[in-house]
Amino acid sequence: MKTPRGPRVVTGTVLRTPGDRHSLRLHGRTVVVTLALLTALVVVMGITLTTGDFQLSVGEVLQALTGNGSGAADFIVNTLRMPRLVTALCVGAALAVSGAILQSLTRNALGSPDIIGFTNGSATGALLVIVVLNGSMTQVAVGALAGGIVTALVVYLLVFGGGSPGFRLVVMGIGVSALLIAVNTYLMTRANWQEALEAQAWLLGTLGNRTWDHAAAIGLATAVLLPVAFLLGRRLTMVEMGDATATALGVNVGRTRVALLFTSVALAAFATAVTGPIMFVALAAPQLARTLIRSSGPGLVPAALMGALLLAVSDLLVQRLFSPALLPVGAGTGTIGGLYLIWLLVTESRKSRA
Repeated sequence: MKTPRGPRVVTGTVLRTPGDRHSLRLHGRTVVVTLALLTALVVVMGITLTTGDFQLSVGEVLQALTGNGSGAADFIVNTLRMPRLVTALCVGAALAVSGAILQSLTRNALGSPDIIGFTNGSATGALLVIVVLNGSMTQVAVGALAGGIVTALVVYLLVFGGGSPGFRLVVMGIGVSALLIAVNTYLMTRANWQEALEAQAWLLGTLGNRTWDHAAAIGLATAVLLPVAFLLGRRLTMVEMGDATATALGVNVGRTRVALLFTSVALAAFATAVTGPIMFVALAAPQLARTLIRSSGPGLVPAALMGALLLAVSDLLVQRLFSPALLPVGAGTGTIGGLYLIWLLVTESRKSRA
């Protein structure tokens, strides 16, 4: 399933640094969409922090955030709601940018870390720590990170040796993902009931009981990796044009592809290590962002904002609509993402027949 690539029209305003050493092209529609997504994020954050079993006003939330709130408001905002919200925003952005990079590299709408096995590799690493090593939650996170990176390395070694790298990455990734699902199922059957409950809770993907430690971990990861991804965004756009064109424009295609793939895998692995596998955000967010900005380029910044918004909205809905039940956010994103995937497959099928 190829991601549509129309003619590339270069428009917009170019900002240049003194000496013309660096430049930034701003497209009017992209700027408008970015501002709209930022506004929507602010609204969702306000609703998340003010609503719930304990209602707060905007003023009370602001006072709590600045350290001047009452004891109850301070506990609810700074201990319960804010760490969970920050974790959701960072994980959503990380997954979306990871998916956007992979979809651009593979030129395929299904090229996302949860489809081609990287997320399942993280799950395998976490399950090995839970079932075999009886590790702590910190060790589970490290195992998830290592599992995602090892899986990506295996897929990379299997893929980049001939044929179309993008097509081979998707096909090989789906095969590796199926194998890892079988391994994960086997590990679950070998676990005792307590280990199985712990593993199942992690595999569902949840933002419940997230503390500032979780928020700080994923916040630091995104603070380092997202700027790297954004800086590589221009090269990614050139690679989308084809290896020959990118090389003619001065891009080292091999090194650029490796750097982008590593960045994508690291973003997905860190996100999965913090929350468990949250499905379909990496698949849907980049596609929705592309649709809004109407650009043939990867649009990493709008994709990051869209991912943060999708996960924050999904978590808000599962908290408010199903309260007092503790429904994991993975159930919400799985439902939304499943419907989106069906729509995407039907749409692409109709296009191929036209």
